[in-house]
Order: sequence, then structure tokens, then C-alpha cells
Amino acid sequence: MSEEVAAVAGGVIGVVAILLLIGIGVYILRKRFCFSSQYEEFFNQVPPTHTEVIAVDKDSMSLGTHNKDAVMKHVPFIVPPKFRGRDWIGLGNGERIQDDSEPYTAPDFLPRSSFCSLGGAYVVGSINPALYKFPEENEETDFPEGNIGRIWFAVEYELETERLVVSLMKVRNLQFGSDSCNPFVKIHLLPDERRHLQSKTKRKTVNPQFDETFVFQVSGKTVHQRTLRFSIYHVDKIKKHHLLGQVVFPLKNESLTDDENVVIWRDLELENLEPPSEYGNIQFSLSYNDYLGRLTVVLLRAKGLQFLEERGVISSAFVKVSFMNHNKLVKCKKTAAICGTANPVYNETFSFKVEHIGLDTASLSLAVYQNAQGEKSHLLGRVVVGPYMYTRGRELEHWNEMLNKPKDLVKRWHALCINT
Repeated sequence: MSEEVAAVAGGVIGVVAILLLIGIGVYILRKRFCFSSQYEEFFNQVPPTHTEVIAVDKDSMSLGTHNKDAVMKHVPFIVPPKFRGRDWIGLGNGERIQDDSEPYTAPDFLPRSSFCSLGGAYVVGSINPALYKFPEENEETDFPEGNIGRIWFAVEYELETERLVVSLMKVRNLQFGSDSCNPFVKIHLLPDERRHLQSKTKRKTVNPQFDETFVFQVSGKTVHQRTLRFSIYHVDKIKKHHLLGQVVFPLKNESLTDDENVVIWRDLELENLEPPSEYGNIQFSLSYNDYLGRLTVVLLRAKGLQFLEERGVISSAFVKVSFMNHNKLVKCKKTAAICGTANPVYNETFSFKVEHIGLDTASLSLAVYQNAQGEKSHLLGRVVVGPYMYTRGRELEHWNEMLNKPKDLVKRWHALCINT
């Protein structure tokens, strides 16, 4: 009896297993044939003219050719219906315009996306966001060799109120011997040397953040003829000012009334910061030796001299250095004449005897002359340096810096003028 029951149970299990295998086979065959028929029209409506596609051999990483029976199927590019009215050029490589009635179904071997409900779209590639990032601003870290600092500012002119608004943002990378730098900024609107605006002093930093705004009252007719000068100083424990660098910013070609307030940065410089003068510029050094009671002038060079034109005559220029006391001539010396250039180099040194107490009433006049044949020499320009009694601006600063740095040669450029 038990043997019969076991035989019946075994038969039932066998029949169930056979039916299960048959069902699985039918499901697999049906799935294969259904999907093949679904995509048959999609691939075969317009046979591609090129039966080969380029593939990459993973082993050799070289380009080769495989036919369309290879593992990677060839899918022609299909233009969506909404672009049908456009002028497509060169549809000769299996490409075609899809009709509205055609199915928007993605091939099974391509990855699906969440946009399949919107017209059957599917992923055809990927974008690397890193390729589209804007380069990081490195204005505060990328400094050229020999850089002595960098300043950021913005300039805007208000036509209705005739105000020039200067926004001082920050200064970075000041070259100072230690972190105990106490910087501040003076702003001049040249050619006015007498008046300036000054920022607050920042303590113990070579990267000061100012975020201050300054206003100059200036006519709209002359604003583009003016020049901004930013001078960065360090103030020490005894309140002396030491120049760290300057920036000269001419307003001539700047758009000052735009709605956007553009931030500008400039690298600081030490020499030749004066805007070109109408009559030229001159560079010289001053030094005073208190022990010897000697004032020394080293005349270095001039540039941009405006010679009078003389036919058949090679122009030459010399510099006359006059030591004055109470505006009276005490002693006069002059350089050799340099021919054939508007940018002569002299490198000549002159010394004058003067006691320290006499410096309060002394001054120096440096005048550039053009040699003239058989006639009196023609004055090309002059500059006067001395104490507050006689000078202002850069000329006064040069004189005071000489007094504050005994025995040191203090070098600066100065603009020449006629009426001095």
C-alpha cells in the first residue's frame, strides 16, 4: 500500500515539474519574440547606408571595424518630429526624420531613464559637470614673482550729483618684514596734490580688508581728465609713514557711469607711478648726512621731454640743479647735455653744504633745458622739492622722507611743469 502511494506522489511531482519547465520555456520564447517584433520596424524601416560601426578594442585600445552583427547594435540617429521643419543637411548616413505615428520606444539594450514617459526619451550619454565649472578665482593667491601687493577697488561717477565714488575693498600680499604691518591707504585725485582722502588704519596685517567708500566732487566735463592714485603706507610706533606701494589709475578711457559697479584690481608698484606729464618726468634721489651737513642729489634720468623742433639740429637736454635758501639762489650746478633722445640718462651726483637747521628754509629747483644754437637755452620743465613753506604733494613727501631716512638715498619720479 505504501509503495503505491509513493508511486502516485512521485508521478504527481514529475508532472508538476514538467508543466513548470514548459511554462518557463513558453514565457521566455514569448518574451523574446514579442520584443523582437516590437523593435523590428524601428530598426529596419530605413536601412543604414553604412553597415559598419567603429568600436574600440578594449584589449589593444585601438580603433577597428565590426559589422552590425556584433554585440553593439547600430542605432541610426532619429530626428524628433518637432524639429521636422528645420533645414537638416547631410541626412545620408541612415539618419531620418521620425513620423508622429512611429513608436517612441527605446531599444532594450540602451539604459532607461525617468523621462521615458515624456515621449519615450532615453539616456544617450552623460555630462561631466566638472568640465563646465568656471575656473576658481585665484586673484588672491596667484601673484607674480616680485609682487609687492595687490589692491581691489571700484569707481563710479554720478552724473546728477557730479560725485566720483571710489570704493576701496582690500589689499593683499603686502611685502613687509613681519606681520606687524599697520597699513592704510591715501587716495589722491590728480593733478590735485594738496587734498587727499584716507582710509582707516588696519592693525598687524599684510592682507587688510577696508570696505570703505570715498567721494570726490568733480565736474563731469573734467572727470575723464583726472587720475586716481592709491598710496599704501605703513605707520610705525612713532607715527612715521612708510610707503609700501602705489597704483595710478587714469580715468581717461574708463566707463564710469555703467549700472554695474565693476571691481578692479591692480598690482602695486614703487617707481614711475606718476601719470605722464605734458612736459615730461624726471627721476632723482635725495639724501642728507646730518653729521657732515651735506645735502646730496643724484640726478638719474628724464623721460618724455617735449623738444622744440629745429630743422637740421639734433636736440640735446641738460638739467640745472639750484640750491635755494629763502627763495634766493645759493649755488647752481648742471649736468652734461645728452643728445638725440627725449629720455636722457644722466647718473650725475651733486652735493650742497647746509646745516640741519637750514633745511627748514632751503629748497632745490631742478630745471630741464634744451640747448639752442647761438641762443638762450629753452626751458622744458621744472620741479621744486623742499619743506612745507615751498612745496606740497609728492615734492613735499620726497623731502620729508629724505629727512626721516638719514644717509639713505630716497628715489622718486616727479612730473615737470613750467610754472613752478
